[in-house]
Amino acid sequence: MKRPQLLALTAAALASTSMLLRAGAQIAAPPAADVDLTIVNSFPVQGNVTLLIGPGGLESTSANVVVQTSDDAVVVVDSGRGDKADQYVAAIRRISRKPVRFLINTQAALDHTGGNEAIARSGRPFGGRAAGAGFLLPDQNSGATIIAHEKVLNALSAATRQPPVPQAAWPSETYFTDDLELFNGEAIQMFHASAITDGDTIVFFRRSDVICAGDVFSTLTYPKIDVGAGGSIAGEIAALNQILDLAVPRDKQEGGTYIVPGHGRVADEADVVEYRDMVYIIRDRVQDLVKKGRSLAEIKAARVSFDYDRRYSTPDWTGERFVETVFASLTAPDRTQRKPPAATPR
Repeated sequence: MKRPQLLALTAAALASTSMLLRAGAQIAAPPAADVDLTIVNSFPVQGNVTLLIGPGGLESTSANVVVQTSDDAVVVVDSGRGDKADQYVAAIRRISRKPVRFLINTQAALDHTGGNEAIARSGRPFGGRAAGAGFLLPDQNSGATIIAHEKVLNALSAATRQPPVPQAAWPSETYFTDDLELFNGEAIQMFHASAITDGDTIVFFRRSDVICAGDVFSTLTYPKIDVGAGGSIAGEIAALNQILDLAVPRDKQEGGTYIVPGHGRVADEADVVEYRDMVYIIRDRVQDLVKKGRSLAEIKAARVSFDYDRRYSTPDWTGERFVETVFASLTAPDRTQRKPPAATPR
């Protein structure tokens, strides 16, 4: 081949390569400029599960959002506060282009449910009688199915809730049993707990070996038990023990099953054991003083959480407030016990 012909072919090849590179750059172009990709960061946890960390990093006021993917669909756990919902939707689409089919709420608090409407609207329901859905959804424009315990629906739809929650953000599928199961490339189990509130859900992705604990577990604060919303110290301990029953550690307790808290970093079984033991110890100290007839003021003066305050006390949820909650839970009337039946006259 003559030199001029070789040079011409080389130039054409370089031009084609340049065009391909430009085309590739266009295909990989980021979302619109008004979507700041630095606001929501993605962290691959394990298997098919990814954690979305909102504004403020691991100490964000928005609850952790978890994304699980398969070849067919996306399942999301919790939706954050809602003020950055477009960034969360963009982050989910960067992880998978498959439609969001299910959005699971672990509780009714705003930092877990604020983005329900936007994230659900970005997805699509399963048409027909989908495995796990349990009902017909012929309208493919109705958005993803929001799943939660029925107590969450009661809380979000309450006429007294302020500010009111739009109906599009309410759970469209609820359960009232101890557990519920779904399938999205792997088995997904949901377990009801009355820990922080009476409508908590623990989500277990079995093949990925990841547990979403919601606010039942935190690496940042004491448990924010809401006695008025049906939470209790006994339920909190039971829920933490259930997480430990599900989790399996690797050698020397590092790794194995990963647990994603409602707020804070990804943890493993050893972290939950430490947290559970802390809750047990403070509960036992308060309970012992209650049995001795001490008042709440006297129990707070005893500083029963002193040795854990540097680790878990925060300005908005101090050790004293946690002790108040434990005291209220221990001294509240037991509504679960029925009154004994009246004696039958003989």
